Amino acid sequence: MTTTKPTPIATTPPTGPEFRLPDPPEDHESKVTSFLHLAANGNAHHLAMHLGNLDTTLVGGERYVVTRTTRNMAGSHYPDLVVAFDVNPAAYHARNGYVIEEQGKPPDFVLEIASPSTGHTDVDEKPANYAAQGIGEYWTFDATGEYHGVRLAGYRLVAGTYVAIDIEELPDGGLQGYSPTLNLNLRWELEQLVFYDPASDQPIATFNSERARADTAEARADNAEARADNAEARADNAESRAAAAEARAVTAEARIRELQDKLRRRND
Repeated sequence: MTTTKPTPIATTPPTGPEFRLPDPPEDHESKVTSFLHLAANGNAHHLAMHLGNLDTTLVGGERYVVTRTTRNMAGSHYPDLVVAFDVNPAAYHARNGYVIEEQGKPPDFVLEIASPSTGHTDVDEKPANYAAQGIGEYWTFDATGEYHGVRLAGYRLVAGTYVAIDIEELPDGGLQGYSPTLNLNLRWELEQLVFYDPASDQPIATFNSERARADTAEARADNAEARADNAEARADNAESRAAAAEARAVTAEARIRELQDKLRRRND
């Protein structure tokens, strides 16, 4: 009697251009807080525009970050914000997530926004997992401080371990920490996350600031045009006055000649 061994189940990770990581599970609370601080106010878009090089700089989020292609998401996380330089953003979108082996490096920066359902894992689980993946910076933001215990925190990977980044309290009550990876200051400001350019100490360009700048530029252009029109009007007035003065001079000269002729005739 012969027996046959069962065919082993393939354990090779799925590959190929058609493979996509699964979507993260639906988490209404998490999505709402992420949306409020990264999407609704345009933060993610503004950050991408500020960093530039969109062909090689990835600004994404709410997709799994995994070491290799796999269908087993146990222990994997999907940061609210991911930034990676010198990578292939198209591959990230095609895979529906960040595959470290495929990109050739871990993300450079991740950030988690606190929510009631994820606050404890942001603090207790994710730091060790992200450090193990080699992610260079890990930041957390909590509008109220209720779920993380702190409102703003940042960590820099040093020899495989996260070391806290200094967070300073500003005179206006805001909190600020510097991200060497982004070369930006992250601020907790009136329960909002704001990215500041340390060179100008101003927020990075946003829809509103660009619109205000355009409005200001238009107003300056209108003022310049009005000043030019006024100057032209003054020039026209000066020209008219000069022409009138010249006409009076000609009239006076003619009158003088007329009087001189009368005197000569009288003397003759």
